[in-house]
Amino acid sequence: MITAAYHRPSRWTPFWFLAPALAITAAVVVVPAGQTIWLSLQDYLLYEPDAATFVGLRNFQAILRDEVFWISLWHSAIWIVGVVGLQFLLGLVTALLLNQSFWWRGAARALVVVPWALPSVIIGLMWTWMYDFNVGVLNDILVRIGIIDAPIAWLARPDLALAAIMATLVWQGFPFFAITILAGLQTIPSELYEAAEVDGANRRQMFRHITLPSIADVIATALLLRTIWVANSLDVILVMTGGGPGYATHTLPLYAFVRAYSSMEFGYAAALALILTLLLLTVVWLYVRRASRDLDR
Repeated sequence: MITAAYHRPSRWTPFWFLAPALAITAAVVVVPAGQTIWLSLQDYLLYEPDAATFVGLRNFQAILRDEVFWISLWHSAIWIVGVVGLQFLLGLVTALLLNQSFWWRGAARALVVVPWALPSVIIGLMWTWMYDFNVGVLNDILVRIGIIDAPIAWLARPDLALAAIMATLVWQGFPFFAITILAGLQTIPSELYEAAEVDGANRRQMFRHITLPSIADVIATALLLRTIWVANSLDVILVMTGGGPGYATHTLPLYAFVRAYSSMEFGYAAALALILTLLLLTVVWLYVRRASRDLDR
């Protein structure tokens, strides 16, 4: 009788399988991150690359004394909390509606993806025209229905510009939450709702005790991903206002971009980018810690 020889896999086998992915990750993530850290410790001007000097933590010390940094950090906090929060609420409501049965549900599910599918530059230009003082459709509608007496320069007023751009990004990003939450809703067994209905539970009670707990992990993951994306986004702001008027729509990634490509101060911009990265890593660490604690229960 012929028996097949059993070869015990080497303890290095998993590492060989992971080697290509690790090499690509190192090339596109680790190496640029290392270069950013090195640049943040230097006084590096793009138009004088040979004159770069090592300054240690002086860029970070200068940032802490930079008033524009604190303005941008505060705007970033408002930007992230406001945009992600409103996207989540609008996406949750949309997902609950799309989970119902109605004859044009398929078309509705297709149409809700449109804002998410459009490029950010197109969305920025489109909403800039909508906000236009002279020919903007938003001012025209609000004047016609009597909410405002005269057109408003939405993107030229420091007290309104950030909120106007936030509304744009809320419209663009809510389909992500809608689609993600809808996928989670469809995994909930219908038997749970049937049993709850037999026990006399109303819709609010079923939503609180069945729907939300069942999709809690989906919501947490979607919130984390969207927080990272929104925190790093600057394209819509760049298209609509460029950070103005003044510093009214400056966020941390936009400020880093401006210092790098307008002032050519790559060392200072790298330090700004590194601070943003550390803040986001803190958020990710808190999420992973919470997820690990839930798995241990």
